[in-house]
Amino acid sequence: MGKEDLAFHETMDIHELLNMKTVGLLKAKLMQGVIFDQELRALLQKNVDTSVMEIKQLQRLYPYGKTE
Repeated sequence: MGKEDLAFHETMDIHELLNMKTVGLLKAKLMQGVIFDQELRALLQKNVDTSVMEIKQLQRLYPYGKTE
């Protein structure tokens, strides 16, 4: 990504995506504790791993966001 800043609406979109991904990650982690089926648990773990990667990617965009 270049040195250009994100527009206000893009900053809000990133913030909303981060919130959605974080809530999904928390839900998947909590569900892992009550699920006994190994296949379903493996799918949840895959979801957790993907969510962590996507959250890190979105966080890299924060320095480009506008707050004023």
